[in-house]
Amino acid sequence: MGIRSIERALEVLQELNRQPVSTIAMLHASTGLPKPTLVRILKTLEEKGYVDNDPRLGGYQVTAQVSSLSGGYHKEPMVVEAGRPWAVALTRKHQWPLSIALFDNDAIAVRFSTIPDSAISPFHRTVNMRLPILTRGLGLAYFAFAPKEEQDFIVSILQKSNDPQAGLARNPKRLEKVVEEIKAQGFATRPADIEPRNSNTIAVPVFNGESRVIASLGLTYFRSAFAHTREATERYVPVLSRASNEITVDLVRLSKATQPGP
Repeated sequence: MGIRSIERALEVLQELNRQPVSTIAMLHASTGLPKPTLVRILKTLEEKGYVDNDPRLGGYQVTAQVSSLSGGYHKEPMVVEAGRPWAVALTRKHQWPLSIALFDNDAIAVRFSTIPDSAISPFHRTVNMRLPILTRGLGLAYFAFAPKEEQDFIVSILQKSNDPQAGLARNPKRLEKVVEEIKAQGFATRPADIEPRNSNTIAVPVFNGESRVIASLGLTYFRSAFAHTREATERYVPVLSRASNEITVDLVRLSKATQPGP
């Protein structure tokens, strides 16, 4: 039997890591833990330096010290290794932060971000955040190009969940239309009614050398920087698509380099 207090603390830390800022009410809704319990856990995490309560932002957020918890984890997906230099180069050229995200059961998880290289990022940190796959640009860019059996698997999980953002999974006709549109245009964006509404993410799929989607690459910008979403997509989709193709080339090269000799 596990130690319940540790399980609760880890659950809260996971939820904090999924959002830029979280309130007690948000954590109560997502974890189901009593608010007094959440207050005690947050106070402990704050005292240990893993959480910061910032009144200016109106809630709690994880600190840089959280990254120390992954210090013993050294395995990194090869697509991240292949994509990192391209993402960094694009951020240095265009200023906006880029992310590389991988499928994670019923969500899309950010595994690399150039937020530290961007002076105009809408977010403080996103690495290791698990985002709803059908309501985020990064998630939709992956889902739309995934094999039909994988799509069906994801939808079956979401249909059984209580996630309020899983509504699209319960509307097959609408979902099919969304997928067809994304595949036709070659990219996805975050729906306009999904928070945070002051920013948007344009994302494209990343494939392995066998035309199998394995990740998504996204650029996030402030909506106020452009008069219309079309202006942003016309500027950045070609850039992201070229980067995705180059990442695939490098991924194939890295894969061959790591294969054992005859």
